[in-house]
Amino acid sequence: MSSPLASPASRRGFLLVVLAALCWGTSGVSGRIVAERTDLGPLDIAWHRMAIGAVVLLAGTALTRHRRRGPRTPLTRSTTVRLVLVGSGLAAYQLAYFAAVATAGVSIATLVALGLAPLLIAVGAALLGHGHPDRATVVALVVALTGLVLLVGITAGADTGTTVVLGALMAVGSALGYAMVTLAGAGVPAGIPVTLVGFAGGALLLTPVALIVGLRFTTEPVALGVLLYLAYALFFAGLKTVPGAVASIVTLLEPLTATALATAFLGERLSPGALAGGLLVLAAVAGLYVRRIREADSTARAAAWAASGDGSGSPAIAPRTEA
Repeated sequence: MSSPLASPASRRGFLLVVLAALCWGTSGVSGRIVAERTDLGPLDIAWHRMAIGAVVLLAGTALTRHRRRGPRTPLTRSTTVRLVLVGSGLAAYQLAYFAAVATAGVSIATLVALGLAPLLIAVGAALLGHGHPDRATVVALVVALTGLVLLVGITAGADTGTTVVLGALMAVGSALGYAMVTLAGAGVPAGIPVTLVGFAGGALLLTPVALIVGLRFTTEPVALGVLLYLAYALFFAGLKTVPGAVASIVTLLEPLTATALATAFLGERLSPGALAGGLLVLAAVAGLYVRRIREADSTARAAAWAASGDGSGSPAIAPRTEA
């Protein structure tokens, strides 16, 4: 049985995704620190993150333009709609996430948003395929919702209930935005800079709203740092060589990192019951994607056996090549 991380390129990609998840885990804490050290609100922080990311991506695209060869990918109406959805989803995801952090804290916001997002993606993918979620997806969703009830319910009961529930609802909105980005972006043809268009589109969508509310700027280094963008760059670079299911499991490091940092530096505390609920959400996602990896591997082995055509019951052995 071949490993999904067998090649050196895949192992490098795996490390990039791990680094990205760890960097992502600092987003909520960084946003909280920015809010405490400046007068920026969730909308301002989301706009800064989108705008800085768009500028850095645009600069990187301009510097590497001479390396890209081949015909340009045509921009069809379907692709345009997908790109608009990506930009809208990114804007909603960022704004709802930082609003959830400001309302309910880093731990609740990150566990809910990043724990539910992969399950929403799995359900959405099944529905878009004109089918119904399979049993594994349904079980994972039920387990995750049970964990969510424990996480939010116990925390709300031990603290200011309305605030925690409101923050959790914002985090669910963030998860929906993340799912929209993933599902819409998956259908964008290769050759189109979907990440650049998404960040630029999201920044443009947030700009009029921010201007109406009153966009505020700051020279605070944390708010202007490119670390938040670099996390995305590392993640997408890793996805080029890492199976999507593996990457989805690894990114569960983000909510765990965020919770650990919030506990260590912001004084946030989750009760044992609430922590168990959060871990239940993450376990549901991990279990679902481990099943997907096994199913994909079983399918690959069956295809290899069928391709051997020798009836021996074992797949043909291909010559070994070095990557």
